[in-house]
Amino acid sequence: MTQPPVPGSAARGAIDLTGLSDGSAPSGAPVAGGTDQIHIKATDASFPETLNRSVRVPAVLVVVSSRVPESVVYLGEVVEVATALRGRIQVVSLDIDANPGMLRALQVQSVPMTLGLLQGQVLPLFAGVAAKEQLRGVLDQVLDLAVQQGVTGRLELAGPAAEETLPPLHQAAFDAIERGDLDAAAAAYDQALAADPKDHDAEIGRAQVALLQRTAGADPTAARAAAADNPDDVAAQTLVADLDLLGGHVEDAFGRLIDLVKRTSGEERTAARDHLVQLFAVVGNQDERVKRGRTALMSALF
Repeated sequence: MTQPPVPGSAARGAIDLTGLSDGSAPSGAPVAGGTDQIHIKATDASFPETLNRSVRVPAVLVVVSSRVPESVVYLGEVVEVATALRGRIQVVSLDIDANPGMLRALQVQSVPMTLGLLQGQVLPLFAGVAAKEQLRGVLDQVLDLAVQQGVTGRLELAGPAAEETLPPLHQAAFDAIERGDLDAAAAAYDQALAADPKDHDAEIGRAQVALLQRTAGADPTAARAAAADNPDDVAAQTLVADLDLLGGHVEDAFGRLIDLVKRTSGEERTAARDHLVQLFAVVGNQDERVKRGRTALMSALF
């Protein structure tokens, strides 16, 4: 599982912790939130439980310091962006001044620091702050990776955030994925696209479900051996590309199929190209890796 790409300007605003005194946080230092389910606070003691929850609902961890007000302000911006996602992702904050154990475990050198939490694993994202539009892009990528890994749980929200619900067909698709019924999920997304061919979220969701269907029951070891023995076999190479993407190895998946397009011709080349386009849809057209992949594909074709 690899990390989503770091926003280009994400490193700005990082505060080197070595420049701060070793004293404890001042009395009454501001630490944001923790009052609803979108945003919760973690501690040295509670972090394992927090990590376990990411098996059901993906999360983003924001490491802050009570002695660095900028980090707390940034945390509020992350919560604001996550709230618009209506319970699909949780924000976890960790005040590093009060939790020296996690300071060492996460090897925090500066604050704020943002990490993903998914399937009980910590995914490095970036240090410093990012603009809201970049934050939304990063959170979307964490959610895309979560769907690829079958993590589609949602928070049970109370209050205004809970009033914003998914469209019925989208909710039906998520519910179907959660119970392992990929055919029902595909059907729900197909209905959504039939009603609105420009439904971007349904298009991505449908492509992700198709990826899960194609890789269901696949033996990764056998698939990779077959691909190594048959470098120009389209079925063998596309299956490994699917497995790479499912594991978060986006550029490996794209590169494998671009090389296949270069080596093949006729119907085989068309099949490799079409499969690569499907993988672009899984990741999303706004992703920089997709943009680079499309450029590489054009070069391979012409």
